[in-house]
Amino acid sequence: METVTFETALGLFGLGWTERGLARVLLPDTSQKAMLERLGRDGAQPGEPTRLIAGMMNQIEDYAEGLEVHFGDVPLDLAGVSGFHRRVYERLVQVPWGHTITYGALARELGDPGLSRAVGQAMGANPIPLVIPCHRVLASNGKPGGFSAPGGTVTKVKMLAMEGVNVGTPAGQMSFGF
Repeated sequence: METVTFETALGLFGLGWTERGLARVLLPDTSQKAMLERLGRDGAQPGEPTRLIAGMMNQIEDYAEGLEVHFGDVPLDLAGVSGFHRRVYERLVQVPWGHTITYGALARELGDPGLSRAVGQAMGANPIPLVIPCHRVLASNGKPGGFSAPGGTVTKVKMLAMEGVNVGTPAGQMSFGF
C-alpha cells in the first residue's frame, strides 16, 4: 500500500491506496507522529498519488472547506474486510450528504434487526471513514453513538454539523477545528 498525507482546512489527512483503489483514510489527529504511525502500519510506504488519489485529495479539501462532496464512485480496496462488513459499507455509501441512518435501521435493511451491535462493530472497524460515511450512523435515540476516529463523538458531531445535521449539541458548543 502507498500512502500520502496532505493539509486541509481541518488539519492533516492521510490516505492509503493499492492498485485496486482507496484502502485507508485517516482523519486529522492532534499528533502528526501518531497519524504517520497509523498510516504506515502493515508496511505501507509513502507514494506518489495517482490521478484517483489526487482527485480524492481535492474532494477531501473541498469537504474540509464545507462544500458538499459525494464519494460514491470511488473504487475501494476492501481486501481483508469480512463479507458482513462489506455489506454494511456498501449500504452505507448510499447514505447521502446531510442524511443519517441509525444502527438499527441499517441492521434491518441488512435483514436482521438483531445485528445492530454488529453494525456498530463494522463502523468501528471502518478503514475508510468519510468516504464510507460511518459518521452518518446514529444511535436509535438520535444521539451520536460511538466514533473511533480521533476526537471520538466530538469529531462525529462536527462532521455532521458541516453537513447541516444537528444531533442535539447545544448552540455555541462546537468549533470546527478537529
